[in-house]
Amino acid sequence: MTELSIILVNWNCLEYTEQCLASIRDTARDIDYEVIVVDNDSADAPCQSLADNFPWIQLVLSNTNIGFGQANNLGVRQSMGRKLLFLNPDTLVLGDALKKMQSALDAAPQGGAIGCRLLNPDWSLQATCVQPFPTILNQLLALSWLQRRWPALPIWGKQALYSTEPHIVHEVDFVSGAAIMVHREVFEKVGGFSPEYFMYAEEVDLCRTIHRAGYKVLHTSDARIIHFGGQSTKNCEDGFASVTMRDSIYRFMCRNRGSSYAMLYRLTLLLSALCRMAVLAVLFPFGALFGYPIARRDLVRPFRKWLQIAQWAVGWDTSARGIATPPEASVAPVEN
Repeated sequence: MTELSIILVNWNCLEYTEQCLASIRDTARDIDYEVIVVDNDSADAPCQSLADNFPWIQLVLSNTNIGFGQANNLGVRQSMGRKLLFLNPDTLVLGDALKKMQSALDAAPQGGAIGCRLLNPDWSLQATCVQPFPTILNQLLALSWLQRRWPALPIWGKQALYSTEPHIVHEVDFVSGAAIMVHREVFEKVGGFSPEYFMYAEEVDLCRTIHRAGYKVLHTSDARIIHFGGQSTKNCEDGFASVTMRDSIYRFMCRNRGSSYAMLYRLTLLLSALCRMAVLAVLFPFGALFGYPIARRDLVRPFRKWLQIAQWAVGWDTSARGIATPPEASVAPVEN
């Protein structure tokens, strides 16, 4: 078997996928690895350029967009690695990040999965690389200015990111699916990514099942990867990502906290959306006439977003329906 299988899911971000593959090639010379790229029925398919420019990868073409988790499951079925690295295509591997992740995972007793320190394109910390399991309270208080003001509060579950102890591997609730390494035997034991999610919250659910199986989910700040973020969904309709993300969290709560708790989350989200819309509506005349305190154009988009979230909360927005359990893929061969 290969030591490490690196699995990328491409969907309409071919340029980033090529950059990511180049970074793997340039930084993973001392690792026994293979790369499987699953194309999720992209508009830029069949991605033959990937096979031409990177003949050492295995390219799998799905004739249907089966969602992020199921596409990764498809890649796993084509892989042979003892460890699996699920890596977003809009990432750049820095230095010996993959080797450090491998070493830290191997050294941890009962280690099941590990994530690394994700950086924004300007090399600032991407604080979403470590998070707590979703609750009504931490979702309601998930305001960026609060997290910037008090980043290490226990409610955010991000203490591992701000530790002053060097080379310490921390146990966390879950790590970002942009770069998560899992022992193959653990991944198979917990059943892989759940088909209940189309996108978002797959890694949350996976880490939850890993914890329940008696393994640890870890984070190491020694390994660093740049994550551009949101490249696959940037051309989607406004609000699609926001609604789908909250729909996935709702499904996670249904699976892990019960339907009553999940419905309470939905009601709380509705009230939060209505409050935000009310504030934006009050500010709108001032923004339209005077550009103060916020310009008009900066008020319209968030209002539309929260309107869609409110519509989803009461069941009027159907954009997230019917995508959580994707169809099985039919796979087309690609010549390398």
